[in-house]
Amino acid sequence: MDRDAFLSRYRRNRARSRAIFDLLVEDAYYSQPIALRHPIVFYEGHLPAFSFNTLVKRALGRPGIDARLERLFARGIDPAEPGAPVRNPRDEWPDRAEVQAFAAEADRAVIAALEHEELCRAGHPLLDGAEAVHAILEHEAMHQETLLYMWHRLAFDQKRRPDYAPRVDGSAPAAEWIDVAAGCATLGVDRGAIPFGWDNEFGKSRQDVPAFSIERHNVTNAVFLEFVDAGGYSNPEWWRPEDWEWTRSERIAHPLFWELHDGDWFWRGMFELIPLPLAWPAYVSYAEASAFARWRGARLPSEGEFQRAAFGTPEGAERLHPWGDAEPASIHGAFDFSSWDPEPAGSHPAGRSAWGIDDLVGNGWEWTSTTFAPFPGFRPMASYPEYSADFFDGDHVVMKGGSPATARELLRPTFRNWFRPRYPYVYASFRLAKDRG
Repeated sequence: MDRDAFLSRYRRNRARSRAIFDLLVEDAYYSQPIALRHPIVFYEGHLPAFSFNTLVKRALGRPGIDARLERLFARGIDPAEPGAPVRNPRDEWPDRAEVQAFAAEADRAVIAALEHEELCRAGHPLLDGAEAVHAILEHEAMHQETLLYMWHRLAFDQKRRPDYAPRVDGSAPAAEWIDVAAGCATLGVDRGAIPFGWDNEFGKSRQDVPAFSIERHNVTNAVFLEFVDAGGYSNPEWWRPEDWEWTRSERIAHPLFWELHDGDWFWRGMFELIPLPLAWPAYVSYAEASAFARWRGARLPSEGEFQRAAFGTPEGAERLHPWGDAEPASIHGAFDFSSWDPEPAGSHPAGRSAWGIDDLVGNGWEWTSTTFAPFPGFRPMASYPEYSADFFDGDHVVMKGGSPATARELLRPTFRNWFRPRYPYVYASFRLAKDRG
C-alpha cells in the first residue's frame, strides 16, 4: 500500500472533477442534459458522497456527516435502471452552496482517513487489499467520463470554452483487414494477481479463439456516412426488431454526435459545431454499430476476439497493453483526458498492437458482440456489491478499450465497460470483424 500515491490520486481526482464542473455556467447546474441520467447537481454531491460512504462510513465505521445528503447522493446509476430513485429534477435538490459544503466536509474526512487510518487489513471485507480505497479512486475517474459526455449534450452557451482546438487534420484511412491467427485469449484475472479489479473482472479463464479478420481502424465518419447516404436508417433489413423500433419511435436517422445544417454534416463537439471530421471514429450506439456491420456483410468482434487482437501476439504471448508492457503515454493513444473530442484514426502508430491494429485503446470505447455477464467464479465485491450484478440482465453489452476521457488507471486488459444497446451518448466507436474460412 502506497499512502502517498492514494492521497495524490484522490487530490488529482477531486481537482479534475472541480475543473469539469467549472466548465459550466451557473444556469446549467440543475439541468438534465441526458434524460436517462440524473441532473447535474446530483454528481457534484455523488462523487464525494460515494467516497465518504464507502471508505469512511462503511469500511472504517466512522460517523456520518449528514444522513439526508449521504442518502440523496448515494448511488449514481441511470434513473431508468432498476433500483434507481425517481426524483423531481429540481424541487428536491439542495442549493449549490449546501452541496459544496457537504462535499468539502466529505473531502476532509476522506483525506484524513487516507493520511492516518489503517487502510489495508487482511480479511476485512472492504479493506483487504485496500479495496475500498481503490474503489473510490476508480469510481470518480469513471464518473468524470460520464460528466463529459453529459456536458457534450449541453448547449454551447452553457459551457466555458478553454484554450482548445480540435485536431481535424488528415483524411480517413483506407479500409484494411488484418488476419489474426487462431490462439488463446485470457478473459478476466485471478484474485490477488493485480492490485485492484472490479468484481466483473474476476475470475480468470482462457478462451480458444478461432482465426478471424478484423479491421485495422475503427469505422470512421467517412465510412459511416456511406451507410447514412445509402438509406441505412430507413431499411429494417439491417436492424434487430427492437433496434428498428427504437429508430422509429425516437426518429433516429443518424449518429447522435452528427447534426445536419443547411445540407451539410457537422460533428457536435464539446464547445462548437465542427464540419464533420471524416477521419474521426464514428461514435454510435451498439444498435447502430451492429446495423452497419450487417450492411457491410460483417459483424462486431466478440470480447475474446478483442482481447486476442489487442493483447495477443503471433508468438502466443500476451501483452499488458497493445503496444507492449510500457506504461500508457500520450504517444500510445488518445486517452487520459487528452482531448475533448476524438482524433483522426491511426494518429498513434506507437500504440499499435502486435498484429498492427490501431487505436484498440483510446479514441473511443469499442463495442463488442458480447453480452455483459459474469465470469466463472464471480462474486460481488464488498465495497460496491451492486456494481456489476445489477446489470447481468442480458440487456447490456461489453465495451473494451477506452476513450479520450478514460483515465490511464483503467487501461488494464481486464477492465470491462458496458452499456445498453440503444444508449447513444457514450464515447463509443467500433470496428468490424469477420470469420476466416
